[in-house]
Amino acid sequence: MSADLLLLIAGLALLDSLNPATIVSVALILLTAQRRPALTAAAVVVGAALTVFTVGAVLFLSAGAISGAVDGVLLGLRFVAFGAAGTALVIAGIRRLRDRPRRPLALPEWFRPATALPFGIVVTAADMPNAFPYFIAIERMLAASIDPATGLLVLAGYAALYCVPCLVLLAIGLVSRERTRSALQRVTRRYTEGVVRRSVLAAVLLMLAGVGVASIPAVLLMG
Repeated sequence: MSADLLLLIAGLALLDSLNPATIVSVALILLTAQRRPALTAAAVVVGAALTVFTVGAVLFLSAGAISGAVDGVLLGLRFVAFGAAGTALVIAGIRRLRDRPRRPLALPEWFRPATALPFGIVVTAADMPNAFPYFIAIERMLAASIDPATGLLVLAGYAALYCVPCLVLLAIGLVSRERTRSALQRVTRRYTEGVVRRSVLAAVLLMLAGVGVASIPAVLLMG
């Protein structure tokens, strides 16, 4: 395996690690979990890492069955992901047409380390269609005809890099728990208190952005 390919995959993993789903989940747990917040957040991170490695391993090891369809799979995923992102923006725009009270952050009573692990798995798996760097990395590995043992080792490293921001946040929370909690509270208070005021301009801009984002794959395909 070439150094250039390894660096490319590492860069894609670091880009993929900026995934708001897992980062926000860990921040929410550190902020609101009543019991063992660090252990609960760590369980979410482990669940995310297991999902990234397992899904990647299945795709990579089944390369023989999908080798002729990799381009089609990536194209389909792009349409699904951009379509979902565009739809989310349009819905956000529609919601800006009326005043809307913000909801406070809270975890359900049943949320604890034992349930945090499957939660991390589900959250990460649900966000997989948006993981362009992830599928591009697997496609590059398939194109380079990497042997299974090396491929699995690279995927393990990818999963570890994917969790770096969450691990950093968790480490900061362990070292300086009260200070971290206060900082997170200041950040989240802005988005969980008060009322989101109606804005026709914001609504129109969000809906136009949604249409534009959803149309990107088609534009690229025609180009």
